[in-house]
Amino acid sequence: MPELARVLRRTRLLRGMKQSHLAELLSVTQATVCRWERGTHRPSEAQMPAVMAFIAAPSAPVRDAALKRLVESSVRRVHLICDATHQLLAASAAREADWGVPASTLLGRTLWPFASPEIRAAESRLEALGWFEASAPAITFHTDAIPNPVVPIVPGLVLWERVRLEDGEEARLVSTLSADQLPSGVVRI
Repeated sequence: MPELARVLRRTRLLRGMKQSHLAELLSVTQATVCRWERGTHRPSEAQMPAVMAFIAAPSAPVRDAALKRLVESSVRRVHLICDATHQLLAASAAREADWGVPASTLLGRTLWPFASPEIRAAESRLEALGWFEASAPAITFHTDAIPNPVVPIVPGLVLWERVRLEDGEEARLVSTLSADQLPSGVVRI
């Protein structure tokens, strides 16, 4: 339940929506959305498909072809995900080389199940760090290795940068860097 509440709130905020707008879309009251986001109430079985469709609605990466090409042609270990759902939008060949499967098999799938404990901890601190504000800072942290056969996590310095897509959705550019590659003005956690 707390996970659904957190994801619903984050998705709504990333889309720049007020609770009242989401309530209108889901044919409920603003107070109901508020209770769902606080985790004090759960959507009914009848409401759950609409809530899940809202959360899972894909961003439109086809409108961002230039960004996708830049990510895919980068020589660095980098990938682009939907900030709300963690669905893979694009990956560089260097990042794909780390993975046990081609990036094409992961496109549109959430990468969240592969997250390391350090990635999960950083994700839980995003709101406190101002990640959902218009002037979100880039964030960096260290992660240890996770030897998953599909999407192994390589140890190193992770850089998260927020990017607004053409359709208004937010994406996250995820890079693995060495200490000498760290740009200035980054919040280190």
